[in-house]
Amino acid sequence: MRPSCCLLLIVIGLVYPAPVRAQAPADGGPDPAAVRVRLGPLAMIPTMGLSNLGVDKNVFNDPPGKQPREDFTATLTPKTDLWLHVGGTWVTAAINEQITWYQKYASERSASNAYSVGWKLPLTWLIVNTNVAYAKVRDRPGFEVDARVSRKDLAYGGSVEGRIMSKTFFGVRGERRKVDFDQAALFLDVNLHDELNHVTTSSGLLLRHQITSLTSISVNATRSEDRFEFSPLRDSVSTMLGTTVTFDPFALIHGSATFGFRDFEPRSSRLPSFKGSTMAIDLSFSIYETTRFGVHAVRDIEYSYDVNQPYYVLTGFDASIAQQIFGPFDTVLRVGEQRLAYRDRIGATINASNRTDAVHSKGLGVGYHLGKELRLGFNLDTIHRTSVVVSRPYEGLKFGTALTYGF
Repeated sequence: MRPSCCLLLIVIGLVYPAPVRAQAPADGGPDPAAVRVRLGPLAMIPTMGLSNLGVDKNVFNDPPGKQPREDFTATLTPKTDLWLHVGGTWVTAAINEQITWYQKYASERSASNAYSVGWKLPLTWLIVNTNVAYAKVRDRPGFEVDARVSRKDLAYGGSVEGRIMSKTFFGVRGERRKVDFDQAALFLDVNLHDELNHVTTSSGLLLRHQITSLTSISVNATRSEDRFEFSPLRDSVSTMLGTTVTFDPFALIHGSATFGFRDFEPRSSRLPSFKGSTMAIDLSFSIYETTRFGVHAVRDIEYSYDVNQPYYVLTGFDASIAQQIFGPFDTVLRVGEQRLAYRDRIGATINASNRTDAVHSKGLGVGYHLGKELRLGFNLDTIHRTSVVVSRPYEGLKFGTALTYGF
């Protein structure tokens, strides 16, 4: 997804009025039209998805030349978002589960859990946000590692903003995140626990201007430090500057888009530094509730399991368009591309120096709405990775049915 396309979506969101919907809560509460369960002051929005109920043609992402192994699989993803109104504040929470099942290869079965709790104090002159998130998952961590491995992820942080003008706020924020791989997490004979366990601590300043009641723009300056428990070679300090446009869920465009610059400085002289642009985009856009667009895009630093190429610059996007065909029938088109530009450890002997791997994905789905919230679909998705390293390319194909509620 080119930056110009993302900028066009942002401009549309700034100038185009949102369609008439339920009145947006002024204090950050849930969408009244989306709430399905109310217990006094507690509001809940449950969703459920049964996806990938079908065949995975390459369970282990085996490279060409090696016979790929296929299996029947299914993924169940229940989720519940909660809001609790306490005085003039909101307590929010989310519970996410993911259960992945394979018929033949029991080693690939997994159950992942993620929980988050937040608290928001929305005063006219002061806004306070705090949050804690914990996840215990077993999956593929990113586009690089093909093994499904267990890890724990704990993050907590918060922000304080004070009004300095009628629509302008100045604030501070901080966050700490710890990533802890299981001691038995192995990939290509590399122990991910020893290579990738780390703590990230960040703090920063922000200046936010409320353009409309549904749209804001902010300028952020952040200082971040990464400390690796058993691999100090990867320790680094980063300075990041960025601009973020945020759209309320009630706006025509939902989500946020951040464009910035990162000065990445490893503490070890054996690693090259990086200075360059970054982005983080998560936007969706709807036209008359019949056509829906979605885009996720990223450009930033990611750490690699390979000690000789300890990090890479990830640049990529995933986009989708859903179109109602007639009556209860719709179709969905998905496309994505990710590029992993590796950086070499200075002095290391590497066969494919400063290589760039690419991951391409395409998908097509058709669906039938059994009601306002329930959809039955059939999906076909392909994915393949290209690389100059012989063992890294692969091709995959998944097809099957999906049943979703509340999405």
